[in-house]
Amino acid sequence: MPPHRSQHDPEGLRLPIKLDSTSNGEFVPVPLQPVHHHARQLALDAATHNARRLGNSRRGFLVSLCGAATALLAMNAAFLAGCKRGGRYELPPQAALEPAAAESVLAGNEFIFDVQGHFVNPTGAWTRGLPDDARPLSFVDTEGCTAAAGPGRSYLQCVGRDEFIKDIFLDSDTDLTVLSFVPSTREGEPLTIEEAAATAALVEKMQGTHRLYLHGRVNPNQAGDVEDMERLAKQFNIAAWKTYTQWGPDGRGFFMDDEPGLRMIEEARRLGVRNIAIHKGLPFGQRSYQHSTCVDIGRVAKRYPDVNFLIYHSGFVTGSGEAAYDAKRSDGIDALITSLRDNGIGKGGNVYAELGSTWRFLMRDPDMAAHALGKLLTHLGEDNVLWGTDSIWYGSPQDQIQAFRAFQISPEFRERFGYPEITPAIRAKVFGRNALKLYPVPQDVLDKHLARDAVSVLREEYRNAPDPRFTTYGPKTRREFLNLQRWSGARDAG
Repeated sequence: MPPHRSQHDPEGLRLPIKLDSTSNGEFVPVPLQPVHHHARQLALDAATHNARRLGNSRRGFLVSLCGAATALLAMNAAFLAGCKRGGRYELPPQAALEPAAAESVLAGNEFIFDVQGHFVNPTGAWTRGLPDDARPLSFVDTEGCTAAAGPGRSYLQCVGRDEFIKDIFLDSDTDLTVLSFVPSTREGEPLTIEEAAATAALVEKMQGTHRLYLHGRVNPNQAGDVEDMERLAKQFNIAAWKTYTQWGPDGRGFFMDDEPGLRMIEEARRLGVRNIAIHKGLPFGQRSYQHSTCVDIGRVAKRYPDVNFLIYHSGFVTGSGEAAYDAKRSDGIDALITSLRDNGIGKGGNVYAELGSTWRFLMRDPDMAAHALGKLLTHLGEDNVLWGTDSIWYGSPQDQIQAFRAFQISPEFRERFGYPEITPAIRAKVFGRNALKLYPVPQDVLDKHLARDAVSVLREEYRNAPDPRFTTYGPKTRREFLNLQRWSGARDAG
């Protein structure tokens, strides 16, 4: 790649595979371990060396596919030294220096449908009740974000709509995304459905080619939410409902087969929007922890076979990790599998596991990644795993995409635990084909418009001289996480 002037990180100090402790704001950030720091140093040293060999600047090299390959190969080396052999990033060694070798693995041409995206309205109603000196999301990395130079809370523009468009549609290979919501009181939403739909501006930029779908946020255990579902469905053409069973205005959650959950399901059926996305796992804290588990999912899936239950985060818990399936475990991915097995929900059923934040965390640990992906593919099936990234909190999801393209479960784990090999066909299903069953996209959009709409033209022009930030926006420490909880309304950080 020819060198060019970069607004972002001109010294090349940031890696294209963003290995850090960032959280999506729904779990306490988990600090990096020594093996991760070792991997980062190996990658930076290799990038310096490789850039010199190719006569390129370090920044220019890191922006290239060889830069991403170098970072992933460094992670392999560090993990192998740490005796983690359950999975690896399967790249030829020459990918660090030969663009064609890097491209053969990392470029990809899959249809990518990200079913979990987020951004914040920087001037929304949620900011108007704050004290003048309040600085919510003050931890947001504003390097290279010109809007941050403005007065007051202008820095919030760095996690607003325009940055969302750049990170998702220009700096990554994402084709479509679903705009989701965070748990909140009705008064404290950092992005309201009206403001999300004012992504009318965003849709205008996309010439109406359905690149963005909307969730409707419903917390059925707070007054007014179930009653508001009809308005959401009819006025905003939402594609699915989004709920958080651990959340409640009084700090107490609910199970989907408790009265609030059943009311919500019945109303979803009446309105004909039968996709319900449920946050499970990534617990906010100990209070109402049981409601973050998946024990109720098999029960409601069996009771309502005409409803699709999309389990966001797949029940994953950062503090407990993932290993071989354990039927005695009461949380994590194992609890989801057990709940489905106990209720006769097998492969290809009406329950889907989504990877937002989960895969981003698993990228740090190849053994855990192999177990988590292996279990989901084995028990739910390759047709029932959905691609989600939880970005904009993690910046551009391109590194998550590249890592998933390269990741492979080791032959040892496949033989020992019965996990499948991750084939190109499986990757294509997870990346986007599975989501099309839930969020139907008109065939003419898939066949014609996506290839030539305004975003495609903008993306093609931009990639002549790309300038990704290689940064993340979510909280990176417990203190930053608690600050986020204070204004979001999800106050129980445990």
